[in-house]
Amino acid sequence: MFFIVPFIHRRTLQQFKNWEQSTHQKSSSLNYNSSTPVSTLFGATANCILAPDNANGPYFVFGERIRSNVTEGQPGIPLHLELRFIDINTCKPASNILVDIWSCNATGVYSGVSAAGEGGLKSTFLRGVQQTNADGVVNFDTIFPGHYAGRATHEHIITHTGATLNANGTYSGGHVSHLSQLFFDTPLVNAVEATAPYNTNRIARTSNDADLFTGYSATAAYDPFPEYMVLGDQLSHGIFAWAEIGINLSNNWDQYASWAAYLAADGGHDNPKFNMGVVGTPPNTHG
Repeated sequence: MFFIVPFIHRRTLQQFKNWEQSTHQKSSSLNYNSSTPVSTLFGATANCILAPDNANGPYFVFGERIRSNVTEGQPGIPLHLELRFIDINTCKPASNILVDIWSCNATGVYSGVSAAGEGGLKSTFLRGVQQTNADGVVNFDTIFPGHYAGRATHEHIITHTGATLNANGTYSGGHVSHLSQLFFDTPLVNAVEATAPYNTNRIARTSNDADLFTGYSATAAYDPFPEYMVLGDQLSHGIFAWAEIGINLSNNWDQYASWAAYLAADGGHDNPKFNMGVVGTPPNTHG
């Protein structure tokens, strides 16, 4: 499985590499978990820094369910992901926006899409949507992503401004105001990939520096790597990761967020209007 990006220019990786030199592993200095107060985890003052937008990629599914636990029994290292979103125009928490996440599983397979080698339209694992609370925070329980050809390990994020929560656990309306990808420290990726079932994946890994999209994810002010801690005394107990993401709620990136499929009451469906030509191109707010 390899997504070839047409007409895309490789960005300089220098800003990404600068952040890559830092360790984001906080296990030795902090003792945080999912119960840690937001003010402790992120600090009392918001970092009002615009996070670069990135390419959407070809596996976005519109209309995923509102839920915080997206694991669905997928094997892998548990990952508790806590994200705080900041409105850069007010420097206050971006409350009541919807946040969409998705990733491949431990062996590089995406749910929800009918592309060859993927999980199919009936699958929904490792996908979900949450509404930010008054602190601009959402929490997801997932697994640490695996890898597939041509891409470094990453987690996709989309925010929806002005969307409506429906009584049936779905959402509708609104517009895409931010789309990005989180990347992870190489030592952490190496450690995870050495465990089962990640180590059964025979597809060659792509490093952070060789990935075509990491250069879009950083600026001199914005760090695209979440901080993290290993929970307990071994990796199998799970990872707690957190990141603060500044967004411009008025941005409308719907044109860049073409979805390959959509989820309806009767299951998943291919999108006949899916535009493969735009999903590999980031908005002009990239790094």
